[in-house]
Amino acid sequence: MAPEHNPAWPDRPMLALDVETTGVDPETARIVSAAVATVGGDTAAQTTTWLVNPGVEIPAEAAAIHGITTDQARADGRPPADVLPEITAALTQALTGGLPLVVFRAPYALTVLARECARVDIPFLDGEVAPVIDPAVIDKHLDRYRRGRRTLPALCDHHRVRHDGPNNATEDALAAARLAWRLPRVHPHLATITLTDLHTQQQAWAKDQATGLQTHLRRTDPTATVDGTWPLIPTNS
Repeated sequence: MAPEHNPAWPDRPMLALDVETTGVDPETARIVSAAVATVGGDTAAQTTTWLVNPGVEIPAEAAAIHGITTDQARADGRPPADVLPEITAALTQALTGGLPLVVFRAPYALTVLARECARVDIPFLDGEVAPVIDPAVIDKHLDRYRRGRRTLPALCDHHRVRHDGPNNATEDALAAARLAWRLPRVHPHLATITLTDLHTQQQAWAKDQATGLQTHLRRTDPTATVDGTWPLIPTNS
């Protein structure tokens, strides 16, 4: 009998998540659209997208970024209480099935999602949210002093990864997944790390990166603070 083939994590399926919101503060931002994309494992990508009526006005500056206006969300979006259980069910199914969760800048997206669930009294996720793959944290650790922006489109351009539409939840989720696939091809040692260990290492890397950014910011603002909690900011942290 031939030995069982157990591919490394970059060759196995992953579930990527992205959210578009009303603002930049994860404690107050409301979800306007969300998407999950299951990719990898030699199967075609499968995506699910939600349009949400956040119940508040979508600021013009946010609408200018993701293209979803208050009128559109009210006309075509679903209430958070209807959408959130579907999103969290998709994440739970993936994690319990052994799939890693790919989230670009995870502390923002996962914290927004957790706070939204709390507002409508819906359970978020049981236990620790793991394993998570955050291409933003990994890229910064591997190439800390590279000049230039570290946005999702910028990283896709740098790593020659396809990105079909910035600030579109579906396309951003797919692009994040492609980065998660690409980074271990550029840095093969990543593929030798288990997902459990990679998750733990990202926690340390994110904390170190936050400390470095805080030190930089305090050159001009002595009171600046940067939270290095990853991948989810706990309540009242």
